[in-house]
Order: sequence, then C-alpha cells, then structure tokens
Amino acid sequence: MKAADSRLVAGVDEAGRGPLAGPVVAAAVILDEANPIAGLADSKALSPARREELAVLIRERALAWAVAEAQVEEIDRLNILQATLLAMQRAVAGLCVAPDMVLVDGNQLPSLACEARAIVKGDVTVPAISAASILAKVARDRTMDELEDECPGYGFSQHKGYPTRDHVAALERLGVSRHHRRSFSPVRNLIK
Repeated sequence: MKAADSRLVAGVDEAGRGPLAGPVVAAAVILDEANPIAGLADSKALSPARREELAVLIRERALAWAVAEAQVEEIDRLNILQATLLAMQRAVAGLCVAPDMVLVDGNQLPSLACEARAIVKGDVTVPAISAASILAKVARDRTMDELEDECPGYGFSQHKGYPTRDHVAALERLGVSRHHRRSFSPVRNLIK
C-alpha cells in the first residue's frame, strides 16, 4: 500500500498471544494499490475457509509479505509482549521491499528502522493490517495443526492452543508438552 505521498506502507499484525501453546506469529504486508484484494477484514471475523482463500490472494498480489514467529522458549524468556514485538520485527525485516512506514495493529510498537504507528483496531480499519492479520492467523493455525500430528491428544487442531476446558483437561491428563508456554498459567501451575 502506498500513502498519499507514495511511500510504501506495511501493515503488521500478530496471531497467538493468548494461547497456552505454540509460537506467536506475526506478518507484515505491503499491498499493491494497482492489484486490490476485495474482502480483507480482521482475521477473527472470517471463516477458516475464507481466510485461506484470502491468504492465497494476498501472497499472489501483495508487493511484499513476510511471516515470522517467536518460539515458545522466547515467549517464556522474554514475556509474551516482548516476544510478539520480536516476531513483528522479524516479519518487517523479512519483507523483500523495505517499507517507509509501518502500521501496527494495537497500542504497542516494535523497534523498527523506519517510521511506525500503532493503530488500535487497525485490523478492522486498515487493509494492509487486515492482510497481515489473515496471513498470521493462517500460518499459526497450520503450525498448530502440525503440532496436533506431533503431539496427539491435546486437541491443538481444535482449540489452536487456547485455554479451553478440553485443552486444560488434556494438560492435566497428559502433562506439559515441549510446545506449552511454561510462563502461562495453568501450565505453570502444573509444573510446580
């Protein structure tokens, strides 16, 4: 996306701050005004099938896009906010085109080499942030599906690591896996 002054603007968002397991994932997207994508919205407002469809279009039509993660060990060492900001930095650094401006969903900014602005509810109001929201959510959901195959029984494919009743029951039954965030309760409570 280009601002009125023709600067390249990247949208940035994350997925997976609240779950008890798995990485936090961030994406950065620079949209192409000449190749618009209809239907961009906050990923949480879209069905999984629609997110997948839009993710394909974003990867095909965007000027640049990148997805990055902060792993469970980094989340536990840094805290979830700092790990999220780290994933955002990695996503912006992964773009094949350097943006002049970065618009980040929320009220916190990662440290970046270019101008940046935080926009609360940006995933609803800024198409580039919506696109980043979609790519981050699709990538994280795929990771959680892979973790389900690696660690069956936790239900990662269903709850994506969020603290549902079934997930907490599986934790109590199976114990803590290497994919669980030990700094998050109730995981922390199970390893005391």
